[in-house]
Amino acid sequence: MMGKKYLVSSLIWGLLGGLMVFNPGFATEKEETKKPKELPEVVVTATRTEITPEEAPASVNIVTKEKLEIKRPKTIDEALNDLPGVMVKRGKGLMDTMLSITLRGLGEQKRTLILFDGIVLNDAYTGSVKMGGFFPEDLERVEVVKGPFSSLWGGYAMAGVVQFITKMPEKREITIKTGYGSSFDRGEAMDDLRRVYLSYGDKIGKFSFFLSYGRHDTNGYVTDFVTSTTVPSGTYGAKPSYDRYGKPIYIVGDKGDNRWWDDGITIKAQYEFNEKTRLRLTYLRNRYEYNYDEPHPYLYKATTNQPVYRPSQKDYLPGPGGRIQNIWGALFETELFKKLKTKLNLSYTTTEKDWYVNVGSKATISGCLPRTRPEDCGYVSNTPQRAFQGDLQFSLPLFNNQILTFGGAYRWEYAETKEKYLRNWKDETSTVKLKYQSKGKTRTWSIFAQDEIRLTEKLTAYLGARYDNWRTYDGYVNQVGTSGYPKEYPSNTETSFSPKFSFNFKPFEGTILRGSVGKAFRPPTVYELYRTLTTRWSILAGNPNLKPEKVTSYELGLDQKLWKGAKFQLTYFYNDMDDLIYRKTVSAEYQEHINVGSAESQGFEASFEQSFDFGLRLFANLTYTDSEVKKNKAKPETEGKRLTYLPLWMGNLGAEFKRGKWSFYIVGRYVDKWFIDDENKDKKSHVYGSYDEYFVVDVRASYQINKWMSLSISGDNIFDRDYYHYYKAPGASWFAELTLKF
Repeated sequence: MMGKKYLVSSLIWGLLGGLMVFNPGFATEKEETKKPKELPEVVVTATRTEITPEEAPASVNIVTKEKLEIKRPKTIDEALNDLPGVMVKRGKGLMDTMLSITLRGLGEQKRTLILFDGIVLNDAYTGSVKMGGFFPEDLERVEVVKGPFSSLWGGYAMAGVVQFITKMPEKREITIKTGYGSSFDRGEAMDDLRRVYLSYGDKIGKFSFFLSYGRHDTNGYVTDFVTSTTVPSGTYGAKPSYDRYGKPIYIVGDKGDNRWWDDGITIKAQYEFNEKTRLRLTYLRNRYEYNYDEPHPYLYKATTNQPVYRPSQKDYLPGPGGRIQNIWGALFETELFKKLKTKLNLSYTTTEKDWYVNVGSKATISGCLPRTRPEDCGYVSNTPQRAFQGDLQFSLPLFNNQILTFGGAYRWEYAETKEKYLRNWKDETSTVKLKYQSKGKTRTWSIFAQDEIRLTEKLTAYLGARYDNWRTYDGYVNQVGTSGYPKEYPSNTETSFSPKFSFNFKPFEGTILRGSVGKAFRPPTVYELYRTLTTRWSILAGNPNLKPEKVTSYELGLDQKLWKGAKFQLTYFYNDMDDLIYRKTVSAEYQEHINVGSAESQGFEASFEQSFDFGLRLFANLTYTDSEVKKNKAKPETEGKRLTYLPLWMGNLGAEFKRGKWSFYIVGRYVDKWFIDDENKDKKSHVYGSYDEYFVVDVRASYQINKWMSLSISGDNIFDRDYYHYYKAPGASWFAELTLKF
């Protein structure tokens, strides 16, 4: 293993060094080192108006276009995985459909708002975000604003907001990318990863447009294993191991290589009526699908060498799944009465299909035998969704020292789940009859206001508040064939008031103090409200009477410029959470969602960076988050325990270098172990099902061959660290990409 790790790292660095040796112009091409005149960075997510990061009343990180080109992320969430306080969970690479981006100790995606040009990406069913089919080449920058922002953005913004922002072209632009990569040790990471991206944009007078298409394909690798507590006598091949609680088990097989493809289409058009008035229309279509090749048994009969499927073939058969999503957006901006800046953002999102196959008890590798009951063959679950969002914002300067931002918003969501039995689990279209159905709608209307008051040249205060009226209705559940179903539920209405106060103070040149206190909320999702499942053993029930979760957060931060090119940042944060939604075990046969929990998390983020005139930037950051369940009437045993899905420590150490035709990027990323058991009993590490501590190193290098052609090569997890994020995480891999820009 050690030899393989050294081989991987030597190969990467040897290749990069060889490129430098055979290109003497690397060190002498002075004409390329001249920096173009840079425009000042701005952030719009923190206050809904354009301000510089130094003026922001919150902790802000910006990933600019220039940084994206150096980092060369393959997915949009990958652009964030070296930022302080940001947890990007992608346990098995591209194939992870349960990925999440979370901030500051408030776990699960439903507590962090994800925007794409102001369009909410958190889905209408669970509040999760499926990143398949989005491509970073479309982006102009990414803004990460941490802290409670329900006062401006409403639900989901308990922990903060991540906004992916695109920009229209100012001239004709054509981009063609194609790339290929694989694991260094076949079967240990995403094998045969193929990537293509095409875009065309132009501006003709006042009209501009942008078109793009991107696609990933990979044969994947083995991520899911089959376990058993015992093995039959007279067999061989089982691998002794443990479960995440430390109990002995055997690995008796795997479920085959986890394969994947996704693609995405982006169409944007914009017309500028004048310098202050523009209309932009957007259409996005994102798709993905995953599946598995043939499973691999490890257990064989000693006498005949025939494979043994333990406990049964069904346990070796994960079903396929996928998603198709469409987003329509319209943005209109103008200025009324010469001072009143106005912005109207409308969006409509439809999920045509969000499906997966659950394999039945009589399923076999070849399919289902003739005359197998559909109830024993398997079923397909599909959850189509729709969401409409309208957001109207005004911004007005007052008294030469204030900016008043105010407006209103409306969001409507609908999700419906249907499960249908299958004749053949290998064909998701072979449906026969309904097994289960649930559906429901929510709507939220809101008003918000924020006053930015420049009290002195050095001190600015921000006062904001938002009122949300949330309602759920048309709830319906039908567990076909079960007594008491179908059920229809009455509507339920809740309100939330989210105030916030923050300040930005510059007592000295190069010193910025920031502080804030605010409240935020998250309304329950359609899944939590209505998703009820009855099996022969138990009932897992939704609860249409759930109330929103709430958090009160505090933040105090320092930004300090040191010597030339050096900057240090330190932020303390505290979150007091209440009415957390938890699945309560009422009896051995019945569980339901209820509001029972309260918890707290607190910690700090520290970061340092040093930039040099010759194109080098060094950076390091560290995040510490201590958390504790304070009250849980549903399960008192969890009180005093750490919150799940939340590491105690995270950190990044890296460097960026850009000079002449070359750019380099290297980062080491550390994440502490975390728990998924609410009693924190899953302490065993480096076993299937555990969430391990890990430190991995990724590298990128690119060379501008000429004005319109560049070549890049990257290595992920170059030291081939073995770890699990429930699934087996990807090992060492490489990827090479050719880019043409005209």
